[in-house]
Amino acid sequence: MGNGIAHVFALKGYNVVLVDLSQELLDKAMATITGNLDRQVKKEIIKPEDRDATLSRIKTTTDLNDLKDCQLVVEAIVEKEDVKLDLFKKLDAILGPETIIGSNTSSISITKLAKATSRPSWVAGMHFMNPVPMMKLVELVRGKDTSDETMAVIKETSERLDKVPAIVNDSPGFVSNRVLMPMINEAAHVLMEGVAEPEAIDTVMKVGMNHPMGPLTLADLIGLDVVVDILDYIYKEKGDPKFKPAQILVDKVKAGELGRKTGKGFYTY
Repeated sequence: MGNGIAHVFALKGYNVVLVDLSQELLDKAMATITGNLDRQVKKEIIKPEDRDATLSRIKTTTDLNDLKDCQLVVEAIVEKEDVKLDLFKKLDAILGPETIIGSNTSSISITKLAKATSRPSWVAGMHFMNPVPMMKLVELVRGKDTSDETMAVIKETSERLDKVPAIVNDSPGFVSNRVLMPMINEAAHVLMEGVAEPEAIDTVMKVGMNHPMGPLTLADLIGLDVVVDILDYIYKEKGDPKFKPAQILVDKVKAGELGRKTGKGFYTY
């Protein structure tokens, strides 16, 4: 998600600082961005000079302090509340007082993340969809203390990225995953019960319900570990059993079968 977010910002003329834990991860991210830009050139979506200019606008670093002059920071790390809270505290100490901190979290409370900072009015959710260069939606999440000014800035910024912003209020899973995750979870239960094979489940939802991809294919794309993290978080916050992860999801994560990123999930890649 991080490399996709960097891609779309740099493509639209923004100077981007891309931070990760190691140079190896940064090199992998830049290779992904370059490959995705090359595909856009091949499809004549952008020109070769646009690709070159986009890449020139992205600076990579492993040092959070290199973010100190940024006006907007979008966090896109693992979906773990404690890890995000720690990062938000660090960012708050580094960034200028009016820098907006956006989170690409798909479920965790923006209000809670904001309270880890001294600038809760400048914190909001910017939940991009995967793959970021292709998907139009950005779910903009207003925390309890998020200011109108912050929401206006991130809405305008999203539109400059040629995205479609949808403003929602802070709630576990927001709108996207509050609705999507029970569907994926139920598809996993249907598979466990032997009602149908993965291909049939996905075909029913694609052809019968006009979904662009089936729920099990989508789960593999998201990452089954991320799916379980989101379900666990919403289940903990809401207490609704429909969010308790299906055992097959838990078992696959334990087995390291996380979907596309590991070559195997509900399908083999």
